[in-house]
Amino acid sequence: MKIALIGYGKMGKAIEAIALQKGHEVVLKIDVNNSHELTEKNLLQCDVAIEFTSPHTAVQNIYKCFEAGIPLVCGSTGWLDRLEEVQKVCVEKNAAFLYASNYSIGVNIFFEVNKRLAQLMSRQESYTIEVEEIHHTEKRDAPSGTAITLAEQILENISRKKQWVNHTSNDTEDLPIISKRIDPAAGTHSVSYRSPIDDIEIIHTAHNRQGFAAGAVLAAEFMKDKKSGLYSMKDVLGL
Repeated sequence: MKIALIGYGKMGKAIEAIALQKGHEVVLKIDVNNSHELTEKNLLQCDVAIEFTSPHTAVQNIYKCFEAGIPLVCGSTGWLDRLEEVQKVCVEKNAAFLYASNYSIGVNIFFEVNKRLAQLMSRQESYTIEVEEIHHTEKRDAPSGTAITLAEQILENISRKKQWVNHTSNDTEDLPIISKRIDPAAGTHSVSYRSPIDDIEIIHTAHNRQGFAAGAVLAAEFMKDKKSGLYSMKDVLGL
């Protein structure tokens, strides 16, 4: 498989290492120093693109891949206020797009556990609920995309919570997400339900970037030869 790697920071390099181990070829590497090389001509040399950049460049990179007709795996976060717009353009362009807030296999299983726990706790009004995420100080967005996914899953299943907020709150309709930036944390997410009687907590802790990178390569393998459609890691993992 020939890969276009859009974003060549720490995550991009981790993805490249795993892709090469699996026998794939990275034929196009784009970073801030050669962004002008992200052209349709260069993209057409590739079977699939993997995009991990910043909130400020993600959408324009996505649209360039749509125009080139190349299947895209996107892991950038911080731009999700435009997700519906991007999905609409994907359908209009008949493009193939896979977005996930987190590509770790473990985190995607964690998502399913989170949904089920929220369903079980939906009528247990004596419990307060909180999401916490801890990342390294270089992470540019807060809360993390993974924390937002966890919070939105809870909101879908617990009707007394109306919106998430990125701070502590005494409003019973708020679902707090607490963001902490501590080096060298690769990423820890927890969801806690607390009452005067007991606490229930689920936690996922990443030890390094390899889990995210391996999942991104797995997603790229899934997307190869896809001509159109919107996909997620649930499709990749059969969840």
